[in-house]
Amino acid sequence: MFSEIPGFWKSDLDTLDCQAREYGAKQLCLSAGGRTVWLFEYGEKQNILSRANYCSALFVGDRKAYIGNDFKKPVVLLIGAIHGQETEGVAALLNLISLIETGKDFAGNSNQPLLDAAKQVRLLIVPVANPDGRARVTPASMIGCERKDLEYWGQGTWKDGSLCGWPACKKVHPIKDYVDFLGGYFNDDGVNLMCDNFFSPMAHETSALLKLAGDEFADYIVLLHGGTNDANRIIPTSFVPSEINKELIELSKICDAEARKEGLQFEYPERPPAVFELTSALHHVGGGFSMVFESNECVVDAGYGAQYSHEQIYRSHMILFEQLLIRSLR
Repeated sequence: MFSEIPGFWKSDLDTLDCQAREYGAKQLCLSAGGRTVWLFEYGEKQNILSRANYCSALFVGDRKAYIGNDFKKPVVLLIGAIHGQETEGVAALLNLISLIETGKDFAGNSNQPLLDAAKQVRLLIVPVANPDGRARVTPASMIGCERKDLEYWGQGTWKDGSLCGWPACKKVHPIKDYVDFLGGYFNDDGVNLMCDNFFSPMAHETSALLKLAGDEFADYIVLLHGGTNDANRIIPTSFVPSEINKELIELSKICDAEARKEGLQFEYPERPPAVFELTSALHHVGGGFSMVFESNECVVDAGYGAQYSHEQIYRSHMILFEQLLIRSLR
């Protein structure tokens, strides 16, 4: 049984579209299904001096060949709903947008330290990178669901009606022609953006995210995911220089120290996944600290891990945003 959804938890496309119109968001691209992927921008875009692409500069160990500005303002890119059923990040980002625009989140709370830090960076927010998947998922939240519910709404069902599940849903890609119900993982073409062909992307959404990270010389890039009953996890990134994951370890430790003051926790797995996925690709086009953040989803029959409330999950995201923005200014 799904948990009752509090009033501040808004993760629907209608709320996003209303914010986009009211606050002048830009269309990043159209999804496979013709839906708008919105980009909210805060802080002026900077004129970055660059004489080489990131790969070339990395090869000679001279970052200034890639970014010549000594006084570049940090650029932070936050991306939600790569998978449409993972609404935790969407709710957090829509509240963050409300906080920046009005001074208060949807619950009427202020957060001056976060606002102060946000004013000192170039902040880019893509609340829903996969609006096709989000439109396909009816629940506003997975919190309090059973595993079968999460798998149904997340990965969908095969032609025979059985659950695709994870990771079996990745055995065919794109998956569209093999399923009865296309879960929220995928855009309308059946592409999982995390597993796209990054050297020749299949999805407009993937191309647009890569271009955004590269054009903006993004310093920190966070993909907000749901991680079943993980407490909170910053996932290390594969196929990147060692200093990238060292920085993610430090960020995780800082977030964990703050979270424990409120009875929450952040974890950091030691080994990155052995695959080149969207986080890796985003690093290599922009050179930034690219990471996955997996929040708790409170699956009641998972048999392991933490089970956080909506309020705790939201607060976990705010801790991440606070510490990330403050650390980017160091």
